[in-house]
Amino acid sequence: MNDSRRAWLGLAVLVLPALLASMDLSVLFMAAPWLSADLAPSGTQLLWIMDVYGFLIAGLLITMGSLGDRIGRRLLLLLGAGAFGGASVLAAYASTPEMLIAARALLGVGGAVLAPSTLALIRSMFPDDRSRRAAIGIWTGAFTGGVAIGPIVGGLLLEQFWWGSVFLINVPVMLLLLVVGPVLLPESRDPRPGGFDVLSALLSLAAVLPVVYGVKEMAAHAVGVAPALAVLGGCLVAVLFVRRQLRLADPMIDIRLLRSRGFGAALGAQTMIVLASAGMGYLAVQFLQLVVGLRPFVAALWMLPTIAGTVIGIGLATALVRTVRPALVVGAGTAVAAAGFALVGMVGTESSVLAVMSAYTVLTFGTGMVAPLAIDLIVTTAPPERAGAAAAVGETGAEFGGAVGIAVLGTVATAVYRDEITGALPAALPPDVAEAATGTLGGAVAVAGQLPDPAPVLAIAGDAFVSGFTTAAMLAATLLTVVAIVVTVRLWGVRQGETPVPV
Repeated sequence: MNDSRRAWLGLAVLVLPALLASMDLSVLFMAAPWLSADLAPSGTQLLWIMDVYGFLIAGLLITMGSLGDRIGRRLLLLLGAGAFGGASVLAAYASTPEMLIAARALLGVGGAVLAPSTLALIRSMFPDDRSRRAAIGIWTGAFTGGVAIGPIVGGLLLEQFWWGSVFLINVPVMLLLLVVGPVLLPESRDPRPGGFDVLSALLSLAAVLPVVYGVKEMAAHAVGVAPALAVLGGCLVAVLFVRRQLRLADPMIDIRLLRSRGFGAALGAQTMIVLASAGMGYLAVQFLQLVVGLRPFVAALWMLPTIAGTVIGIGLATALVRTVRPALVVGAGTAVAAAGFALVGMVGTESSVLAVMSAYTVLTFGTGMVAPLAIDLIVTTAPPERAGAAAAVGETGAEFGGAVGIAVLGTVATAVYRDEITGALPAALPPDVAEAATGTLGGAVAVAGQLPDPAPVLAIAGDAFVSGFTTAAMLAATLLTVVAIVVTVRLWGVRQGETPVPV
């Protein structure tokens, strides 16, 4: 087998963990109503179940990327495959909300091992610029498409099995990776790795997790002393981490990369667009199931156009960038995504499913235009021996953005939902029923089914949820409009294939 054929077969292998790692950010979206009915989590517990996976990935990616540069990216990938498969089994058979949160956290640790290794291996397997960009486009399609495919796969499985089955699909894929990975994937590492700085690893984790916790708590319960101190503490630790990296002869990540126009702007655009998209995906599938009343399988089918939008966006961006400045392509893609969010923000309880999903497809088309160019700029800015650490920074931005997006947009929507439903529910409802209905839309649907006439509660809950859904969509549209302007200006001097200049 020649090297070129082996590289493309190896890419097919690398697409699998990238796909699953991103799918696990969203695979529970369809299962949320069934999971809520079975385990009865509180609103806060449900959000932790959804986003603790992304939080742990975000906190550990830089460490794992740097570790892969030192011990070997293929070795780390295979270790991550074993951990990811084992954690998937634990999550599938969790019997309490606390158990599921813990299992999702372990999945996050495994995902943090998988994600940077795949992209770093692509950098070493495809030294040619054109082949590398094509490979990154395919990888990007899998990674970004995984967020959209997750609800579809979840919906299909829920038609036949219980909610835990959405995790068990990881197991055979991880076993396949363990079997064929050593055959098709070359080992790749920094030839002069230096020592692994444990203190830097601890600082990177201690910088991310308190900020995530604080943002989540402030979004859910307004600004308080403890969350504000957590954010402040995380920021202070982040400063210590940066200063340590600047002093070390062999840093975990070269902080000076952030001075590059291409690296910094691409990282920012990728982070913000994933933040908005992941948070909206969490809400959209609840809208389809609980407001519109679609079965999981039908809701999954309605998500298919969103994948097509992503793929078409990736293809268009890859073609345009040969003759058009990356700044214009990335800026236009971000603006299109913002327009999609604005269209989603105009839906109502009487809107047709076609109208809602058409708006959502505009959104995914825009994100597809941004993702491959952002990732290519991030990966090619760093020297080859630090590919794992650079890829990890990019992945950290994406995973952090996805987790924060679910937390912030989810909690904004929840806050609006609670505010509207609290005063609108019939006064004659039993206190325990009213409490369940004001917690989550899934809780309202569950308790409404126990009432002689569920229609009033369902109508009130549906209206309240749509108000929260559209408020979150308009917030995301505003955010991405600002990002589109900033990223266009910052990337203006960057040409595709050139090393971006520091500023």
